[in-house]
Amino acid sequence: MQYYPDAASVVADLRPDESVTLIRQHAAQRAARFFAEKFPGKSLYAVKANPSPDLLRSLWDAGITHYDVASIGEVRLVRQILPEAVLCYMHPVKSERAIAEAYHQHGVRAFSLDTHEELGKIARATDNADDLDLGVRIRVSSEHAKLSLAAKFGAEAEEVASLLMATRQFAQRLGICFHVGSQAMTPAAYAEAMESVRAAIVAASVTVDIVNVGGGFPSVYPGMTPPALESYFQLIHDSFDDLPISYSAELWCEPGRALCAEYASLIVCVEKRRGSELYINDGAYGSLFDAAHIDWRFPVRALNCDGEPVAGESANFSFYGPTCDDLDHMKGPFLLPATIRAGDYIEIGMLGAYGCAMRTGFNGIQTGEPVMVGDEPMETLYAQPVANDGNAVRLAAKA
Repeated sequence: MQYYPDAASVVADLRPDESVTLIRQHAAQRAARFFAEKFPGKSLYAVKANPSPDLLRSLWDAGITHYDVASIGEVRLVRQILPEAVLCYMHPVKSERAIAEAYHQHGVRAFSLDTHEELGKIARATDNADDLDLGVRIRVSSEHAKLSLAAKFGAEAEEVASLLMATRQFAQRLGICFHVGSQAMTPAAYAEAMESVRAAIVAASVTVDIVNVGGGFPSVYPGMTPPALESYFQLIHDSFDDLPISYSAELWCEPGRALCAEYASLIVCVEKRRGSELYINDGAYGSLFDAAHIDWRFPVRALNCDGEPVAGESANFSFYGPTCDDLDHMKGPFLLPATIRAGDYIEIGMLGAYGCAMRTGFNGIQTGEPVMVGDEPMETLYAQPVANDGNAVRLAAKA
């Protein structure tokens, strides 16, 4: 993998015809160290956010030892890349064959569930194992999040007590887990969810060994500047301390976006301009799925073919991607210089989460080989950027 000091030098040197992903290893490792050192419990990286092998190794090197895997494919991937990692299969609906493979072949001992049927599958697939950490997922509100995750999973309030009691009989360690939704914009989301945890424990009268607050930790995007992550951690810690749980109970979380959003950005070329519409060489079927389908806005900046900033007053633009499909449209608005034209380039930031993971090969559209860069991401939630002279990145790029 090639190394460049910054995005501008990538454009100036390559003048790429295909979109190019810029990897910032130092940004992901900074985020990982932040969670490893400051979250008052265990941080499980949510692999679905970005399953890049290079990213997984970077997070491991920075102190992330536990991984939230949501499919048997992710189990196999992480076990191959990180043989000593602790894997937690946190998808509440799994096939018995997947559970059996995860348990018997890959050493997975932690599973989540939200029904009695799933508990039965886990029991059968593991041959009634007595060494399991089982987390009952409860349904909580996603009202404080930009992207709801409340509809698909989670036991209803009237079902939770009986499910907790049944799971307690089978689990070596019993957990309760939830997910407040993606990009939770206030720590209050976790405080309210913890009240649901309290109610569930009281109703079931069971001893709980693990409380998993899930993901939802935010990153910074245009129009979305959340409070400091420390405020989330403090409120979660205080709520955890107030729960009626085992004295040795553990606190877990499952950050995805917060660990990898700053890891990657994208360089695209403007191939055509039609008024306030820019035709670019990546889009809805590539790295910009969220921009197209849920109107997610990402930070952007314009560079000419020499890597210099495009000058001029700012104006709002929308994007069309490179496929022959009207759905390949990102309405934005994206704020760029009004003088931007075909042949210029755009860096689109904060695409390390989901952008890299959701690409397809539709219409034969390809993405160029990724490159490593040593500059800072376009936005950061980690207060003090670490000076990076590129030496560590160069060594990684040569590996």
